[in-house]
Amino acid sequence: MSSTPLSAIAIQGYAGSFHEQAARLHFGAAPALQPCATFQEVVQRVADGRASAGLMAIENTLAGSILPNYLLLQQGTVRVTGEIYLPIRQHLLALPGQTLADIKEVHSHPMALRQCGPFLDQHSWRLVETDDTGRSAQRVREELQWGVAAVAGEQAAHLFGLELLAPDIHADPGNYTRFLALAPATAEAPTLPQADKASLYFHTAHAPGTLARVLTRIAGHGLNLTKLQSSPRPGQPWHYSFHIDVEFDNVYHLHELLAELPELTEDLQVLGIYHRGEMNELLPTPAEPTAACY
Repeated sequence: MSSTPLSAIAIQGYAGSFHEQAARLHFGAAPALQPCATFQEVVQRVADGRASAGLMAIENTLAGSILPNYLLLQQGTVRVTGEIYLPIRQHLLALPGQTLADIKEVHSHPMALRQCGPFLDQHSWRLVETDDTGRSAQRVREELQWGVAAVAGEQAAHLFGLELLAPDIHADPGNYTRFLALAPATAEAPTLPQADKASLYFHTAHAPGTLARVLTRIAGHGLNLTKLQSSPRPGQPWHYSFHIDVEFDNVYHLHELLAELPELTEDLQVLGIYHRGEMNELLPTPAEPTAACY
């Protein structure tokens, strides 16, 4: 049996990352965080019980869907218990005393670099992809990397004593990342009377109109389709599986739909039934590093 505290939360990223901010927003300040280098590790830790829950980014309003993470959900080892929409403000951070003219390289997670493409394209900097926004800022400080900047959030600047060379460099002020809260698939799913959203996975016969019939059935039950994501089916070229998110006012309408979908789909999986997140959630106040993130 794992000695991990039941309150441990697995996240992709490290101190100062947006995953840390989203985890604190959703789970509160008390749980210990388990930083993971990859999303695969997050899912594995939740699935095998080393973490009691996890948090995983799934899409961004500027950079789009994180397709590999949909495949991780389809493995069936975790279930979705909630979602968090975090406003993302990306800044260019560097050691104090520098100007933009001093910068030669910019380091950050590839999704963060994509979110800031128009700003970064104005300069001839070398872009270096890393595993995490917060870790990129930490390395600039710890290695005293003169001439190197990091794209990260304001919390990373506070944590590591970096200067904002250029604030808010993301391409659009409406920059949000959607995160999913995860629990082991084997854990008992609690009854959520306020549940109004569900994530489903399925594939259909490779024939004309099959997906259209599914979408028609969803609309017929009054559910709002908020996400339709296709993914290739391994071993079957040009055949696809589908991830959908639907919102509803009454969970009874969802159960009516689920009773009818097996006749229209194959390998139907309910990935989670949960309460939808809000787009107006506020960023937590930047904090000093604590032992709760280890």
